[in-house]
Amino acid sequence: MKKSLLFFALTVASYGAIHAQTTTSSVTGVVKQSTGQTTTGATIKITHQSSGATFSGSADANGHFNIANLQDGGPYKIEVTYLGQKPLIYDNVFLKAGEALQLNPVFSESSSTNLDEVVVVGRGLIDIAEDRKTPIAVSTITREVIEEKVGTQDITASMVNTPGVYVSGQAKGFGESSMTTRGFDQSNTAFLLNGQPINGMDNGRVYWSNWSGLTDIASLVQIQRGLGSSKLAISSVGGTVNFVTKSTDMKEGGFVKTSIGNDMFVKSTIAYNTGLMKSGFAVSAMLTGWKGNGYMDKTEGAGQNYFLSVGYKVNEHHNLNLMVTGAPQWHNQGYTSKLSNFLQYGKRYNDNIKTINGIEMNPRKNYYHKPVANLNWDWTINDKSSLSTVVYASMARGGGQSQRNDSKINPNYYLAADVNNHQWFGIVSNYQRKLSDNLNLNAGFDLRDFKGENYRQVTDLLGATSVTHSGNVNIGTVTTLHTYSTNPWKSWRDKPAAAEDRLAWDYDQIIRYAGLFGQLEYAKDGFTAFVQGSVSEQHNSRKDYFLYTYGTGDSESVNNLGYNAKGGVSYTLGHHTLFGNAGVYSRQPYQTNIFMNYKNDINQNAVNEDILGLEAGYKFSSRYFDLSVNAYRTTWENRVTGSSKNASAADVKKYNPTNDPTILSEGQYIYLSNYGVKQVHRGLELDFAARPLKGLTVKGFASIGDWKYEGNATTIVRNENRVELAVENRDLTGVYVGDAAQTTFGLGATYFIVKGLSIDADYRRFERLYGALPTNSNETLRLPNYDLTDAGVSYKLHVSPKNALSFRVNVNNLFNTFYISEATSNNTTTSTTTYWKGIDTSNYVLVGWGRTWNASVKLTF
Repeated sequence: MKKSLLFFALTVASYGAIHAQTTTSSVTGVVKQSTGQTTTGATIKITHQSSGATFSGSADANGHFNIANLQDGGPYKIEVTYLGQKPLIYDNVFLKAGEALQLNPVFSESSSTNLDEVVVVGRGLIDIAEDRKTPIAVSTITREVIEEKVGTQDITASMVNTPGVYVSGQAKGFGESSMTTRGFDQSNTAFLLNGQPINGMDNGRVYWSNWSGLTDIASLVQIQRGLGSSKLAISSVGGTVNFVTKSTDMKEGGFVKTSIGNDMFVKSTIAYNTGLMKSGFAVSAMLTGWKGNGYMDKTEGAGQNYFLSVGYKVNEHHNLNLMVTGAPQWHNQGYTSKLSNFLQYGKRYNDNIKTINGIEMNPRKNYYHKPVANLNWDWTINDKSSLSTVVYASMARGGGQSQRNDSKINPNYYLAADVNNHQWFGIVSNYQRKLSDNLNLNAGFDLRDFKGENYRQVTDLLGATSVTHSGNVNIGTVTTLHTYSTNPWKSWRDKPAAAEDRLAWDYDQIIRYAGLFGQLEYAKDGFTAFVQGSVSEQHNSRKDYFLYTYGTGDSESVNNLGYNAKGGVSYTLGHHTLFGNAGVYSRQPYQTNIFMNYKNDINQNAVNEDILGLEAGYKFSSRYFDLSVNAYRTTWENRVTGSSKNASAADVKKYNPTNDPTILSEGQYIYLSNYGVKQVHRGLELDFAARPLKGLTVKGFASIGDWKYEGNATTIVRNENRVELAVENRDLTGVYVGDAAQTTFGLGATYFIVKGLSIDADYRRFERLYGALPTNSNETLRLPNYDLTDAGVSYKLHVSPKNALSFRVNVNNLFNTFYISEATSNNTTTSTTTYWKGIDTSNYVLVGWGRTWNASVKLTF
């Protein structure tokens, strides 16, 4: 009996001891932002620092999380991460048996430039500022801001509150906006999509109508003004803009979103992510459809955006991700007109509208489909080295339609499209190596192959049975009765026009590019320094099937060697950082500037452009206030520039004295090519963010520039058929560079009234804005200063732990300001006596949008 009692007592004691040893604890809490708004999808990772065991979970739609079944004791390391935010880390945390540790992490907005969690693939290729410790002048725009601010506009609208950036042209139609950075246009600002260059290889331009899907798929946009952190030998004279798209999401869910706006704009989007499945695969897909009438008269448009991302985690060392995206679209276009027309008929006036065969229509139309596919491979070789590679391809089809007339005596009107098809393949690879605790190495290569196909084809005979056109030396006079579609899907799918249906010109552009790059960076005790360099070889050639007999249309090959070299230092002490960077570029000229008059004639003036950039800056960062101040000076020599404008009456008189309508008529396009230009850009930039009260964020920016031309320039003037009209020499010393306001400043605020409900407003002021360099003057036209105010309201309602409804309303140009955003002439002594704010109203200008609005509702599940 005693033995039985003893055995029973020992059993109970043993069970109690075992039970005590296996009593578990948990970590629970709510993740919020500094505004007081809860986050959705934050990741919580808990690591036992002795054993290395890890536990993880994520916050629900209300920001709540609960990580259970943790052993008591410790020490534990708790890491909380959220998209676009710097991770919050809690070290040496000890848990008490059977108790729940309450942890309420708060992300401050000042940490939003840490992008490690955004870049799921291609970490070694996407040159975000955080990849290099030496600072640069940078602004980062998160996905939430993109969704709130863009509305019915191009993605460039998300950048308008950035110092040194000027956005205009949206009034011309869907996707027609343009942006300048520190006074340099889009062809001289580098744009990268997940590390892939997207500037046109032939002319450096970016057409936002081809990239409207970025609004839906971008996880963030980072604008690096000036030298930037990109390691590629790219055209980052003004700066570099990185678009980081949604990599395959690592959590299951999706959303449905509908937007409406002024002028019958409607847009619908559906998206879904499978999350990381047991097989190692993860899939994200999205489809968008949109249409609208446009702000300017008869600038209708419609299109779709699609996105598919398939990721595969092979093992701990290898990750693969295949992305396919595209934005097929068509839209009618507006352009500049006489200021007097806008004053008489209103801001929506469109000079492109014609009456053809008794029908009022807009013959100017853009249609394009440019699908892009890229395959990313991330290889973690070991704890000190990694390799990232992207292989990409683009097969584009489309063009720009306009009204044509090929007869000098009897007008023979028809509609035709200037086609620009291309195929583009490339590979970029970057090797990263940690040489020591303080020294890191990057090295890689960049290969690109581009072929562009250019010709004109008939899209509408306008009631005629055929069109006759001369000029093809192989076929002679061409008579065609075939028409080709302007539907972006059909134009991409159908066969290109036959040789006998190609009018005006028919040629291919071939560009091949190879580059090597490398970077070393040293960092220790708050001091950092880097050196970076690249060298590239570019091949340009041309095949013409229209102006040369078969077998003789191959141009000479033009090969140019280019390079860049950059370096910088910085020192950080507490909240303060000082830095300085310098760089030199020798950049090859674009294909469109190498061959003159759209022939195989090689332009001897098109030599490498020389760029020298200097910049210095100061940054301050704290929980309640962030400040950035930058100074820069950029000189650019041997520059080749190009622009277009509507021909004025004075232009017609000057360049077409016989008044031949097939050469030049008022309102038709004139193309300008300027050689030997030198520009000097210098300025100061400031931006700040303050969080003085709970739920309130105040942001501001300012930019003061001094951008001028220096020396003599040669200008070649051509008409729409690229026929040379004149060659002019001009002294441009002291002339202000146009197309962007040289002084800008703004202030914005966001305030959370109650949980989920916020209001925001942004004010911007533009001064010292000049028009483009005209043909009829050695001065650029100074335009009136103007102010714009935008406002919005957001509300997020959590209908369940995993589902939320989001509402957003925007009003842009709240006070319906009448303003001129750009000009292409400088008429100061004409017969007119009409002026508006000191400007002769015969000048050709573009007036910005008046008051517009948009609203959206989004269901997240």
